[in-house]
Amino acid sequence: MLKLNETPIRTSKIFGINNISLEDYEIIDNIKEFEGLTITGDMSNIKITDNVLSNNIKYGISDDLKSQINQKSNKKIKITVKDRCKDNLFLNFDFDEDNTLLVDDIEIDCNKNSKLTIVIKYKSNTDDFNYHNGMIRVLSEEGSQINIIILNLLNYNSNNFLTIDNELNKKAKSNFTIVDFGGKNSISNYYSNLVGDEADNSINTIYIGKENQLFDLNYISELFGKKTTINMEVQGALKDTSTKHFKGTIDFKKGSKQATGDENEFCMLLSKGAKSKALPILLCSEEDVVGNHASSAGKVDEKALFYIMSRGFSYKEAMKLIVKTKFSKVLENIQIKELKQEIIEEIDKRLD
Repeated sequence: MLKLNETPIRTSKIFGINNISLEDYEIIDNIKEFEGLTITGDMSNIKITDNVLSNNIKYGISDDLKSQINQKSNKKIKITVKDRCKDNLFLNFDFDEDNTLLVDDIEIDCNKNSKLTIVIKYKSNTDDFNYHNGMIRVLSEEGSQINIIILNLLNYNSNNFLTIDNELNKKAKSNFTIVDFGGKNSISNYYSNLVGDEADNSINTIYIGKENQLFDLNYISELFGKKTTINMEVQGALKDTSTKHFKGTIDFKKGSKQATGDENEFCMLLSKGAKSKALPILLCSEEDVVGNHASSAGKVDEKALFYIMSRGFSYKEAMKLIVKTKFSKVLENIQIKELKQEIIEEIDKRLD
């Protein structure tokens, strides 16, 4: 049995949300080469190497999974953003019959005043078992701007583990948009360390659960610098017997005067068998800060559903429209038209 994704602050065991246990899972030892990576985009102001060093991060999903990445990763990528990039960078990890296991270690160093949008996509092109254990580490230097879009489009026979470690220095801006759709088990751990004054970080996530999928999201942000900002926006929908756990922690550390932290999580329950748990946490060791959190789950508004169906839409079409409307705030962060259209088509497919 694996216990994963421990919360930084323990709550009563009655809630059953301090961690997640996977009884039928073992760490995979035999990691073969992965040749399903394609990198495209303008690289004129970017340097890409495989010179990634092992690093100890503060949190992460588990020590065993961190150790596997440090010791057995079959794809190491270091991206150095040297200047402001006009075009986007795309990393496409395609799983097929010959590429089923991926342990990736991605390090992104954003130089002072640099700017880049990176799209990282994990996609299954087969129904075979796929395994993904990945770590993305981002170091944002003063005045840099990084926009990272992550798509989990793995199949329902997969295990997806994703760790993100994010450090922001003075006036750095970091924006993550995560589309989390795939995997029988999809476990993610996100940590942002706002050490510099006026650092600005946001994470925007949408997820759709069906069948017996399990999502466990553990988002942690520590604010150290003055006038720092963190915003967590999580929107999801669950159908069939799928389950979601959301744990969001915003921690105002000593020195973070005039900092602001917001977290908002909402889950639409599309069936009686779907289950949602949420644990929003605000911690504070400083005065003159503003922290807000909201978390809720509920069925689709019957009046809205009836109104849309009265305009000629079927029940399924009306349901899809409502879900996409709820997701619109997160989807607005994606400025790439083709990518946004692909996500909308995936939403329609996964809600069928």
